[in-house]
Amino acid sequence: MSNDFFATIRTYLTKVSDGDKSATEVAAALNQWMRDSGEALKVKIEDEVERSVSKMGFVKRGEFEALKEEVARLKSASTKRPEGAKKTPAKSEAAAKKRSTVKKSQSATSTKATVKKTTAKRVSK
Repeated sequence: MSNDFFATIRTYLTKVSDGDKSATEVAAALNQWMRDSGEALKVKIEDEVERSVSKMGFVKRGEFEALKEEVARLKSASTKRPEGAKKTPAKSEAAAKKRSTVKKSQSATSTKATVKKTTAKRVSK
């Protein structure tokens, strides 16, 4: 970058000494060149900082605030359930169905055993 700066200065000084440009034109051109270079440098620095911060696992404040609002919205939505709504999670519902199936099959088995015992007693009389 320093080579570019010195080369640009030399070019403008040569143009002034040759009479191609006036000192005011050279000063305006240098001023514009410095603004453009400063803007390009600013963009490069911002990109590098963002990349480094991202590597460290940090997020931008705006992204954090948006995430925070989303979490708050989800929390408030989950606490506003209708009166008759079930509060058991899906895993508990599956476990409850499994338990009721097991109970049904056990009661069916015990009913069959009772019927067999009753039939056996009637036959033996």
